[in-house]
Amino acid sequence: MAQQEAMGLREFFEKFSTEEACRKYLYAKRWADGFVCPKCGVKEEPFQIASRHKYQCKHCNHQTSVTAGTVMDKSRTPLTKWFLAIYLMSADKRGCSALRLKKELKIAYDTAWTMSHKIRNAMKKRDEGYQLSGYVEMDEGFFGSPSEGEGKRGRGTDKAPVVIGLSLDEAGHPEFVKAKVLGTVDSESIVDFAHTAVEEGSSIASDGLFIYKKLAEKGYIHLPENFNAIENPDHLKWLHIVISNLKSFINGTYHGVAKIHLQTFLDEFCYRFNRRFWPSQLFARTLFACFSAPPFTRYDLIR
Repeated sequence: MAQQEAMGLREFFEKFSTEEACRKYLYAKRWADGFVCPKCGVKEEPFQIASRHKYQCKHCNHQTSVTAGTVMDKSRTPLTKWFLAIYLMSADKRGCSALRLKKELKIAYDTAWTMSHKIRNAMKKRDEGYQLSGYVEMDEGFFGSPSEGEGKRGRGTDKAPVVIGLSLDEAGHPEFVKAKVLGTVDSESIVDFAHTAVEEGSSIASDGLFIYKKLAEKGYIHLPENFNAIENPDHLKWLHIVISNLKSFINGTYHGVAKIHLQTFLDEFCYRFNRRFWPSQLFARTLFACFSAPPFTRYDLIR
């Protein structure tokens, strides 16, 4: 992954204390190689309309802003609050709830809730182009609020099934993770996840459940083994640790989430996990994701 600017909390507040500072930074990041008109594609320094914080193309007269076409598009929330929300959601590995954003940013809960989901969607879009490769551990987990499925455990629960893939490096240490909510736990769902999340030709280690058997027919080296924590404690060890951390994230920070929004919280966890070695760069990386992702409206969120 490309190197990004490192920034701690103190540097953040020193740098982004005003709207103008945020606009200048966003302009410099969006058009690092010079302004390019989003309508006609001509690269030329634009006219500045300072009173409206707009930039007008000298070729086609199209007017745009630093937030146009981003997750912040048409938002009435100040950029200083958007930047702080992005910092809080990217910097804390435990995540940041809408209630905390409401308190920290002094905004309405509904606004905080919408902003948080827009940022998560940008995180999701940023990771969509990457696939796991090499040696990959794969298993399912079951997620929901702590009250769901009480009295049931494992594959008999009423909680939402999730398939998780974790790639390991040559030393056997975790690299990257992917997770997806399943409609049903069957062979087709597992193969669909593998085709989306795992590079063809990779080795996939799983337990002995029959739903994984088709992986060997679909371009993967399948390494099934019946799970036995006593006789073989290293089998899927790292993946089970990650699943445990993911459950702590969902139930600890958010106290469980509805199935309709579960995927976005999985995407948030995976996004931060996959960048855990660059914690001081996470704000810059997430801001880049937020202005690179297409607009995501409230209607898209609740439909």
